[in-house]
Amino acid sequence: MAITKVYIIYYSLHKHVEYMAREIQRGANSIEGIEATLWQVPETLPSLVLEKMKAPPKADDVPVIKPEQLTEADGFLFGFPSRFGVMAAQCKAFFDSTNDLFETQALAGKPAGIFWSTGFHGGGQELTALTAITQLAHHGMLYVPLGYTFGSGMFEIDEVKGGSSYGAGTYAGDGSRKPSELELQQAFYQGKYVSEITKKLSRN
Repeated sequence: MAITKVYIIYYSLHKHVEYMAREIQRGANSIEGIEATLWQVPETLPSLVLEKMKAPPKADDVPVIKPEQLTEADGFLFGFPSRFGVMAAQCKAFFDSTNDLFETQALAGKPAGIFWSTGFHGGGQELTALTAITQLAHHGMLYVPLGYTFGSGMFEIDEVKGGSSYGAGTYAGDGSRKPSELELQQAFYQGKYVSEITKKLSRN
């Protein structure tokens, strides 16, 4: 059986996006024929700054990706925390480093989803997603939104829940809040959903 490769590429300072990424990987790998791999984008902050920000150590089981490795994947899910309503600078720096791939449109036609973390309601739950789509568009990648395919979980109003029709999301609050069970369920679902579409497109 042919293997369809899905790369889940993320930046996570305080683990919130990492929690989501791991659940997305679980969802993706639940689809037969999918090989989902976790990757981190390079850190741009000095270790002293990270220490002062009380950032935990990076996951030692997730390698750092290089731009040229993107061509090996059939599809992607990109995850990042929001910074003033847009993706974190580390992710933007990584996309900026993919110019050679942009010039050759090496990623054109490959499906990609996005997921994120924000502090609070006004922190960019939708704006972060909307502004991230520009990166995919310039590469010619096929943005895969969730729409309202997650069903009743999309309409939950009795508990705090991140995410939207653009993708899975979580709220970090002051940093102490972890993704809720419902947020993780949506992340798992997104991993399955994007992987199923990637599998269909890569086999045609």
